Amino acid sequence: MQHLRIVAPANLVDQVLTTLQDNVATTNIVRIPNAATRPAGDLVLCDVAREGVSILLDQLQKLGVQHEGSISVDDIGIEISDAAKRASRAAPGHAADAVVWQEIEQRTHEETSLSPTFLTFMSVATMIGAIGVVFDEPILIVGAMVVGPDFGPLAALSVGLVRWRRRMIGQSVLALAVGFAVAIAITILFTLLLTALHLMSPADLLRSRPLTDFIWRPNVLSWVVGFLAGIAGLLSLSTAKSGALVGVLISVTTIPAAANAAVAFAYGATEQSVGALIQLVINLAAITLGGVATLIVQRVSQRRRAAQAITGQQDGTV
Repeated sequence: MQHLRIVAPANLVDQVLTTLQDNVATTNIVRIPNAATRPAGDLVLCDVAREGVSILLDQLQKLGVQHEGSISVDDIGIEISDAAKRASRAAPGHAADAVVWQEIEQRTHEETSLSPTFLTFMSVATMIGAIGVVFDEPILIVGAMVVGPDFGPLAALSVGLVRWRRRMIGQSVLALAVGFAVAIAITILFTLLLTALHLMSPADLLRSRPLTDFIWRPNVLSWVVGFLAGIAGLLSLSTAKSGALVGVLISVTTIPAAANAAVAFAYGATEQSVGALIQLVINLAAITLGGVATLIVQRVSQRRRAAQAITGQQDGTV
């Protein structure tokens, strides 16, 4: 269950209450008149089964509550209530599969900010990846994957394409383009510095690297892994299964590919540099496509369940 706190202006409060009462997924509806002062209005509280939240938020936004009032949503850790159980059973679908579109849109939108912190994480991750690539250290490659923040903009890009949010799409593309460009440029300088200090050399990169040379040798499986990672990543975000996201971060070679491209460019290893950049593009495209496909399937499925629930209520079967 999730908890909604709504500040409803006087001209909309009756419509808000009617909307909540007509929704089978709501319970514990409370109205406190004139409780809010900025913005002014009545405070309306209710609990909603997670699988019904997105539909309810759509209805409230169509009323225009967000313009003159506000809507906030919080998770409920524990709720002991038979009424809440009935609301959960009446809501279409299953809580574990429910997608709150407004939630993932807001969460991913925050990841598109091209901030100094984002650029720092991108650069640090790529530099760690560079050391891992040169010295054939898979542990450092995994560390670079986890540190890299690039999955946030990729997820936002997928959401933006499915929900057709042009601003989100533009911000995501900009964050990825500038982020990787800055990270690669800094890593090139980092490589030259370590070379000048005799801590690494072109020979280290060009020798046999059986554990990490896959990074600059793209193949069909690179696309498959990226596509599957996109599916798993968006599922973890959209269904609040955040534990699975760590596995996604260490399954794709975006940051390591950028690192390999940077080191290879610094050392004039054209074949490796081109191969790594191709690997990077393949993974970025595959992850985005996997995420888009996942969100489309979820949206179609959720709309179908909602339509079935409405039909069932009209027929008196729910």
